[in-house]
Amino acid sequence: MVKSCSPRFFEQLVVDLLVAMGYGGSRKDAGEAIGRSGDEGIDGIIKEDRLGLDVVYIQAKRWESTVGRPVVQAFAGSLMGQRARSGVLITTSRFSQGARDYVNRIEKRIVLIDGEQLAQLMIDHGVGVAEVVTYVVKRIDNDYFSDEV
Repeated sequence: MVKSCSPRFFEQLVVDLLVAMGYGGSRKDAGEAIGRSGDEGIDGIIKEDRLGLDVVYIQAKRWESTVGRPVVQAFAGSLMGQRARSGVLITTSRFSQGARDYVNRIEKRIVLIDGEQLAQLMIDHGVGVAEVVTYVVKRIDNDYFSDEV
């Protein structure tokens, strides 16, 4: 479903997910999808905390093929152009081992989230999913009866 959405929608989904994960707090302006022509490789910006002391830059790749090191290097360069310290690169596909090795060697803090992780995070944080059924299983509360025994 996510792969069939427009690039603009996907960029907003990524921002919505990071806000749901607690970045930016609960403020209405915690995050913004800014992807457009001439965006210099930055698709979104999200405040790292409620006070907005730092921001995290986002790049969202709605791809089928593997994201390689050159894409990650280009994103690192975009971060440098923004004087940013950290970023999140999210894809609907997967990252090559070279891309993963590269982020472990550079000074910039870049988190890579692949399609499988993206789907799990969306489920965990309730983005793009709806709860259908909830089961409550109860057990005897032994503490309640502890004075009587």
